[in-house]
Amino acid sequence: MRDQYHDELDAINTSLVEITRLAGSAINRATQALLDADIQAAESVISGDAAIDQIYAEIENRAMDLLARQQPVASDLRAIVTSLRMVADIERMGDLALHIARVARRRYPSPAIPPPLHSTVLEMGQVAQRIVTKCSSVIAGRDLELAAELERDDDAMDELHRRLFTVLLDPHWQGGIESAIDVTLCGRYYERFCDHAVSVARRVIYLVTGERVEPVEA
Repeated sequence: MRDQYHDELDAINTSLVEITRLAGSAINRATQALLDADIQAAESVISGDAAIDQIYAEIENRAMDLLARQQPVASDLRAIVTSLRMVADIERMGDLALHIARVARRRYPSPAIPPPLHSTVLEMGQVAQRIVTKCSSVIAGRDLELAAELERDDDAMDELHRRLFTVLLDPHWQGGIESAIDVTLCGRYYERFCDHAVSVARRVIYLVTGERVEPVEA
């Protein structure tokens, strides 16, 4: 019975890795759609969100079933509750990629990002991809050292976010209000995407050590 129980815990962890992989694929394609006015990439992110939602529901149902049937305590209880919180973060990452794809679709056939900001947004997409890839590895291997690295990667995203606003607030900005709104929204989506990945990493640290990692004030 206990072997089956721990097999189910392992299955939850495997599903967490899979949903994180899907969120990573979504942010990659959303960035492509945003910068290249790639409508097929945008549509694939939008339609693909259903798969993320399905895994989210499956993990929730499996975890709730374990709580009801097994009444776990100590580290097992921590593992299940933490998994529920992690999957909520990851599902939100998928939603944020979806929002970026919708901006790209709304502006098609024109790129949503003006040329002066293309390189910055490209870099934001690359940082987001790097963070979510590490996040998947952190979940799979419960790698505390890699989890700590995500904090530094998130600092890079915050710096890029500030760089966007430096350009938008420049008196010489010629992109117009509509474009500025798109850039502002997408910048926020990328920033929040990485914030949720960092939250997942902190939850893995808590899962392994039992110690909570508090956010560092900027």
